[in-house]
Amino acid sequence: MIWDNKRYHSLDYELKKRFGQKIYKLSLNGGMSCPNRDGSIDSRGCIFCSEGGSGDFAADPTLSITEQIEASKSLIASKLRDPSGAKYIAYFQAFTNTYAPISYLSSIFSEAINHPDIVVLSIATRPDCLDEKVLHLLWELNQIKPVWIELGLQTMHEHTADFIRRGYPLSVFEDKVYQLNKLGLEVIVHTILGLPNESKDDMFKTIDYICSLPIQGIKLQLLHILKGTDLGTMYEDGLSLENLSLEDYVNLVISCLERIPEIMVIHRITGDGPKKLLLAPLWSTNKKLVLNSIHSQMKELRTYQGKYKTSLNETIL
Repeated sequence: MIWDNKRYHSLDYELKKRFGQKIYKLSLNGGMSCPNRDGSIDSRGCIFCSEGGSGDFAADPTLSITEQIEASKSLIASKLRDPSGAKYIAYFQAFTNTYAPISYLSSIFSEAINHPDIVVLSIATRPDCLDEKVLHLLWELNQIKPVWIELGLQTMHEHTADFIRRGYPLSVFEDKVYQLNKLGLEVIVHTILGLPNESKDDMFKTIDYICSLPIQGIKLQLLHILKGTDLGTMYEDGLSLENLSLEDYVNLVISCLERIPEIMVIHRITGDGPKKLLLAPLWSTNKKLVLNSIHSQMKELRTYQGKYKTSLNETIL
């Protein structure tokens, strides 16, 4: 199947189908921390996470949510054909965005979702930071406009999770996925390709695991080694970390896409590492090249998302 000239079910295609137009994402900052940083679980964070808490491109947290939305809109206005009719996703990206008192969460999320130009509220968080009060708030917000919950799983393998200091077991992730699904909330899962000591088979097992659960979207993220992170320090100190080449990554992503059911939306197939912090792989700074390489290779190989139905281990073509 072809999805808007792509051979995978892209987020851009899905948003145009739902809303009848292109939708743009605004990265917001709720000014929160993370239990993996404030000492509740650990004080060092995940080994790959920068000081910005994966929100290096998010808006200024000193501004109100409305001010952040307007400031972010103004940054991309020059690229839009008709800024007056543009619609957006309010994406709370930095750190753990349900890790705050419920009154504060209600205030900032309500401010975002009730903005007239926002059509989706997307919240990046940890599954161990979704208690009953938070889940109820998310359910209430989802009655106003769609709410997406983005969970940073990264890997299904506990030995890797311990090494990267994820800080929660797989059972917690799985339990929250089912709770969110029961409440009618869409779940998007982040996974990192190229984590230390993981083979291709390990990565494929993570993809297959994600696809076995009631999850609506997935982000495939290349491991970025950043300055100022523990992983970056290990790399600078000479720790042997396998760096995927562009060719390796292209082939790996395509193999992953073949395993993902075509109903699942692909929110990302690469990522942006802050250029001033990026140690490796340096080829990833050319995002357009990465995307074009994946698209061209899929077309040349005549392959598609969902080529294999992994849950039943059988071909669906």
